[in-house]
Amino acid sequence: MGVPAFFRWLSRKYPSIIVNCVEEKAKECNGVKIPIDTSKPNPNEVEFDNLYLDMNGIIHPCTHPEDKPAPKNEDEMMVAIFEYIDRIFNIVRPRRLLYMAIDGVAPRAKMNQQRSRRFRASKEGMEAAEEKQKIRQEILAKGGFLPPEEVKERFDSNCITPGTEFMDNLAKCLRYYIADRLNSDPGWKNLTVILSDASAPGEGEHKIMDYIRRQRAQPNHDPNTHHCLCGADADLIMLGLATHEPNFTIIREEFKPNKPKPCALCNQMGHEVKDCQGLPREKQGKHDQFADSLPMAEQEFIFIRLCVLREYLERELTMASLPFTFDFERSVDDWVFMCFFVGNDFLPHLPSLEIREGAIDRLVNIYKNVVHKTGGYLTESGFVNLQRVQMIMLAVGEVEDSIFKKRKDDDDNFKRRQKEKRKRMKRDQPSFIPGGQFSPQALGNRSSPQAISNPRQAAFEMRMHDRQNSTTSSSANTSLTPDSSPSLAGGIKRKAEDSDSEPEPEDNIRLWETGWKQRYYKNKFDVDASDEKFRRKVVQSYVEGLCWVLRYYYQGCASWNWYYPFHYAPFASDFEGIADMPSDFEKGSKPFKPLEQLMGVFPAASGNFLPPTWRKLMTDPESSIIDFYPEDFAIDLNGKKYAWQGVALLPFVDERRLRAALEEVYPDLTPEENRRNSLGGDVLFVGKHHPLCDFIVEQYKTKNTEPVDIPPELCHGIQGKLTLNENAVLPDQTVESPVPMLRDLTLNSAVSISFKDPQFDENFVFKATVLPGAKKPAPVLKPGDWEKTNNDGRPWRPQLGFNRDRKPVHLDPSAFRTLGHTMPRERVMPGMYANAVPLGAYGSPYARPLLSGQQQIPKLLSNLRPQEAWRGPTPLFQQTPQRTAGAAPLLPWNRMLQSQNQFQPSQYQGLGGPMGYPQRPEDRMDRGRQAYGPGRPYPLPPPSGRYGWN
Repeated sequence: MGVPAFFRWLSRKYPSIIVNCVEEKAKECNGVKIPIDTSKPNPNEVEFDNLYLDMNGIIHPCTHPEDKPAPKNEDEMMVAIFEYIDRIFNIVRPRRLLYMAIDGVAPRAKMNQQRSRRFRASKEGMEAAEEKQKIRQEILAKGGFLPPEEVKERFDSNCITPGTEFMDNLAKCLRYYIADRLNSDPGWKNLTVILSDASAPGEGEHKIMDYIRRQRAQPNHDPNTHHCLCGADADLIMLGLATHEPNFTIIREEFKPNKPKPCALCNQMGHEVKDCQGLPREKQGKHDQFADSLPMAEQEFIFIRLCVLREYLERELTMASLPFTFDFERSVDDWVFMCFFVGNDFLPHLPSLEIREGAIDRLVNIYKNVVHKTGGYLTESGFVNLQRVQMIMLAVGEVEDSIFKKRKDDDDNFKRRQKEKRKRMKRDQPSFIPGGQFSPQALGNRSSPQAISNPRQAAFEMRMHDRQNSTTSSSANTSLTPDSSPSLAGGIKRKAEDSDSEPEPEDNIRLWETGWKQRYYKNKFDVDASDEKFRRKVVQSYVEGLCWVLRYYYQGCASWNWYYPFHYAPFASDFEGIADMPSDFEKGSKPFKPLEQLMGVFPAASGNFLPPTWRKLMTDPESSIIDFYPEDFAIDLNGKKYAWQGVALLPFVDERRLRAALEEVYPDLTPEENRRNSLGGDVLFVGKHHPLCDFIVEQYKTKNTEPVDIPPELCHGIQGKLTLNENAVLPDQTVESPVPMLRDLTLNSAVSISFKDPQFDENFVFKATVLPGAKKPAPVLKPGDWEKTNNDGRPWRPQLGFNRDRKPVHLDPSAFRTLGHTMPRERVMPGMYANAVPLGAYGSPYARPLLSGQQQIPKLLSNLRPQEAWRGPTPLFQQTPQRTAGAAPLLPWNRMLQSQNQFQPSQYQGLGGPMGYPQRPEDRMDRGRQAYGPGRPYPLPPPSGRYGWN
């Protein structure tokens, strides 16, 4: 899920890490869509080696999208997932490896968050359906118009959990998809594909990180591999930094807030369900041709360059006069660790550290001030030095009181500004706005205005409507006295929505007032703050969590059973005496099985995804674990404004009680359910052109049942164990399509086999450092002394995209004028070169000179208006232009059709104006505008000095 607001904060503080993706679009010829050849060079001017897909970030938007109609059935969902992967593949174009990872069974620490999200989703879904039905009945009772209600089953997104039939079907569909692309797409020709489906335990992104760690530890690993990870979670940035790979990029959808969504009742834009009035839909287009289309744009993608983020962090974290040797890689690990305090998927954030209030910057400043006293770094390869962490946390605790008071002041100031804004908007609101045919139209609207019909009737209706409004408002502001005379003094009490202030949730903690710690522990934990033993227990559990999370990011899952047993975090000032707290975890723990996890995270409303006897344990009042599945639960806003930001107060699942209850229903499982309840592994796919293909085929021919090592020279240095797969994709065998609308693969040449990462001893430590032989990427950011010596006095320009040597393409002033003149008049925005004619029309004595040996350009623009059609002051035709030596007159000059010759701008300086055009008198007097017509303030195109003619 990631850390809320982390990416927004990061992209604003370090803006150069973002690069917009260049995407090649498919073309159509005679109605046939021509596929994109992904074997060609990447249009982003960078070549990626490995592409990793965190598949849950793809599955959710494809199955229940927010900005477009949802798929009608499961088959359409699968096709949408295929198309999404194709689009990502087209942008990235990996050359060695494609790794698809679906979330499997998660560690217990993550299951608590999954349980909270799924219970919330079920509760919010039922509440939304009830509210929708209630509003629908009210609108129809008032005579409103609503389209007939579609009778379709609501898609329960909780099925996107390991162990369900949906996830099992998804794995089959992805195996078919991979085989199809290996057979047909030239970009997949030499690609190794690894699929880690939901049967393989572990979260998707952490399965990817585990693969990278284990490959980095192999002697044949290329330290300059360029990785690209696709996912929307903000914690992927910290995971990418934790690899210490010099070339690591993340691709994700560009977040665009406040996207318009259609009303769920009337399918019209511009309002939500609660504001629906049941009005008939207005005609969309002249012939209502846009009736079923939603105003939406295709989602765009961005790259997050972690090598640039490392440059930022190196500048920010570098410290002088340290009592120990500065190591940038260790300081990056400390920065990642400090980010955990503002929130992660496994621990609640500390009350005094809010990312929107600059908590990470505050932690970094404290870290840089205290690190001189600590004697070293906070972490090393995923292990925490608690004595040094204690010094940082106690320094935060000293300013906790001032943080809470400042938060209150900022909140009060924000509310005051909002109140003043509402009053100002009410005061400035016009008393009457005409409607219907006479309603105001937005400026720049390209649609032609409709002719006025029956204006008398329209004017009468507006007068009556205005009279009714005035009568209603006057009656609302008066009340009757005992003698039945109206009184303006009293008045009916205003409704809540008409009030200037919004209802605020009650805050019993009041962190800005004295005694906040006592109230916090009493309200949140139901204990007194003086209970030192309990506070110590909370702090110890939180410290264990910090150690577990860091180990999870750098070494893998330290314990599948550990979890934080509280809903709230302690204060930073409580972190006293943590240096001697134990931070070891039990070894040899095992993950839950898929159906067991479903019982631990599903509400009773999603029990239809479970076997009948298992489902009964959720609903039967006599069930021994019925208390795990409350029908309703409280949500503590915890100082926040919206319910989704609050804390769901659900009971924690007792693992021993759950397993004891499931032992009685395990015999009821069918063979198919037993198969779905088993843990699986990864599958490796290659095509017939891959060097490893013959080696794998040979294993199937010899029926070798023993695991064999992958020859690294045949697979881009990838190492691991291969074992035969029961449901393998084999050459010359038909691959049946699990989606009815897609064809079977009768001429298959791809092959698949089970794959297992290299194994290490349980006590092995993966070193968090840059590998020997890794080349540092070329710097992108501006050096500190750039203005002085490094750029010959020219201003620094940021690098756009991945290629630092690419020259930006610009249009010179003549091209601006030509475009403004030749574009269709109805498509040009008003005021943008609408009446401009290209300077230097044919026949003008002020045509641009030719270099010696250059051919005349034929007269191609004879349909343009002659020079005499220009208005305004007469150009200086009486002046004789200065010729450049060796040049001949060019009569028909057209900037857009220049030849391949190279021009030097210095050769044309004798003509006076920009790019050699003669200047008008007012141009010399007033450089703020171009005098295309009297009194028209056109913006001046960029000066010619910025364009490179070489």
